[in-house]
Amino acid sequence: MTSTHVAIDPAILYFGTPVALISTQDEDGVQNLAPISSIFWLGHRAVLGVAARSQTGLNLTGTRECVINLPDASLVDAVDRLALTTGRHPVSERKSGVGYRHVRDKFAHAGLTPLPSDTVAPARVAECPVTMEGPVMRLHELESDDPARAGGIVLAEVAVTRVHVHQELRMAGHPNRVDPLRWHPLLMSFQRFFGMGGEVSPSRLASIDEEWYRPGAPARVLVQ
Repeated sequence: MTSTHVAIDPAILYFGTPVALISTQDEDGVQNLAPISSIFWLGHRAVLGVAARSQTGLNLTGTRECVINLPDASLVDAVDRLALTTGRHPVSERKSGVGYRHVRDKFAHAGLTPLPSDTVAPARVAECPVTMEGPVMRLHELESDDPARAGGIVLAEVAVTRVHVHQELRMAGHPNRVDPLRWHPLLMSFQRFFGMGGEVSPSRLASIDEEWYRPGAPARVLVQ
C-alpha cells in the first residue's frame, strides 16, 4: 500500500547530512573547531553554511581558510563534546540563554589532536579519517528565516587543495580512491546522530569508466 503525503511545517530541514568538524583560525592565530552539518560538494568545491556571527563564520570571512574534517561514527562522543560551545568571547546573550559557553581550546575540549596542514594555516584533526584543506574562494550572504538569528547565514565556497585520508580507507589497486565499504561517516538527521548501515544496493554510477578518476581529469557533475 502506498502511503499518503501530508503537508507539514518542520522547524528544520535536516533530513540527513554528513557531520563535519570545521577548523579555522582568527587573525591572531587562535584555532577554532566547530561541528556543522550544512555542507555539500560539487567536484573539488565544498559549500559550507554557518551562522555569520559565529566564530567559524567570522574566521571564514576574516582569514578565509579552513579544514573540513570528516569524523566517522566512532568519534561521535568527541563531536558531541563540542556541542553548546563557542569560540566567541563574550558569549552572545542568545547563545548563553540556551546553554552555550566559551571554550578557547576546542581541540583539547573534544579530546582531539591538531596536526599541521599542508596548504592552509588551520590545523587538521588527526583522529578524523578524512581531512580536506582549502581557501575560501567566495562568500555569499543568506538571510536567516529565524528572526532570533540576527546576522543571517554565510555560505563559504571552499576550493579543496589537499585531501588526507587514513591509510585503511584507500581502495585496493586505486591509491587515490576511497573504498566506500570501509568509510563509515557520521550522519545527522534532525539534530540526532546516526551511523551508516550496509550498502542497500549496487549503483549504476559505481560502474563509471575509470577515466573519471584519473589524475587531472576534469570534475564532472551528473544531472538527471
